[in-house]
Amino acid sequence: MARRPKVAIVGAGLGGLAAAAALTQRGFEVAVYERAAELGEIGAGIALSPNVLRTLRYLGLDEAVLADAFRPRDHVFRSWKSGRSLLQARVQGTYEQFFGAPMCNIHRADLHRILREAVPAAAIHLKAEAVGTEQTADGAAIHFRDGTSVEADIVVGADGIRSNIRQNLFGADTPDFTGNVAWRFTVPTDALPEGFIRPAVSNWLGPGGHVVHYYVRRGQLVNVVAIHETAEWTEESWALRGDKRDLMTAFAGWNEALFQLFDKADLCFKWGLFDHAPLATWRVGRVALLGDAAHAMLPFLGQGAAMAIEDGAALAYLLADCPDEPTLALRRYQDMRLPRTRRAQLGSRARAAENHLKSPTARLRRDAGFRLRQWLRPNGTLHRAEWLYRYDVRAECAAMRRDAGGDD
Repeated sequence: MARRPKVAIVGAGLGGLAAAAALTQRGFEVAVYERAAELGEIGAGIALSPNVLRTLRYLGLDEAVLADAFRPRDHVFRSWKSGRSLLQARVQGTYEQFFGAPMCNIHRADLHRILREAVPAAAIHLKAEAVGTEQTADGAAIHFRDGTSVEADIVVGADGIRSNIRQNLFGADTPDFTGNVAWRFTVPTDALPEGFIRPAVSNWLGPGGHVVHYYVRRGQLVNVVAIHETAEWTEESWALRGDKRDLMTAFAGWNEALFQLFDKADLCFKWGLFDHAPLATWRVGRVALLGDAAHAMLPFLGQGAAMAIEDGAALAYLLADCPDEPTLALRRYQDMRLPRTRRAQLGSRARAAENHLKSPTARLRRDAGFRLRQWLRPNGTLHRAEWLYRYDVRAECAAMRRDAGGDD
């Protein structure tokens, strides 16, 4: 091809917009198709670890993100009952030293806006629900609910956990309900006593559940996610309204400070956590998946958004390496990204068990292990996440360019 390929992206979430921004920066013609009638990101806070801050730096967006975020001082595991510290790690300064980038917490809507502003407005098409794709002679087509279609050289399915593109390529998946339900909400900081929330990511670990809270939006809001095991089957959605009375019932007996926080929840959302098995492949011909459509994962490692944004940057780098061979670029993209995201998916699944130990004896053993880790590795990450945080998507793409070759 004498020109850069045209890339059509289905879904204007974090991963789709990150891909669109990275591709636009590299001179690709990009179109993003979003089923919603208007752009806006439902959600609350998300943690951005050094690997994704580094990726955003490569996209020229890290300063805008840090300006709207909050940088925690520490990361702390706490006892569900007493509130005492079980394991603590310094974040500020330490992460920059060991991983080359900071950690921050940001409201999802703020991150979504920053990514959206990095994509030309004319490239985003709303009220365009993709229902399927097919290969064409020299590209791929997207078919929409209203009967229209578009063609592109490459189609990227970034349409989330209920991806129509994934279903079109590989059939319907049947995720397993994990027995966990999560509540999420934000509380204005000025609604709480001064100093009530420490400048830390705090994770309270207890029998059958855990609660995470941290500041977002430059410290103006406290984001809270409370996850508890239940037999209740709840729809896999981010937008179901919850009742804080149910939340308080689920966490009865936990530390009183948490109930002071729960009581301030004016608007609470609730969702069931479903476990998606890792896919064996993400692509067919000129169509590939990205983000939750490819590797929806449980939230216990806090890497869902990070993996999607890494995907978007990797896709752009690899397509720019061989724009005349898009199927080769997509193969390299899958070969590079699938093992990492699979490890993150499985690691998130395993982390839930350690967070929710019900046996007092098991918790004592775990907490003793925490104390030993604190002594042996005082600067270690709480989730043993060094392999996640050291990742450099640009360096990995360069290594793929050096090592990979041959025809698709």
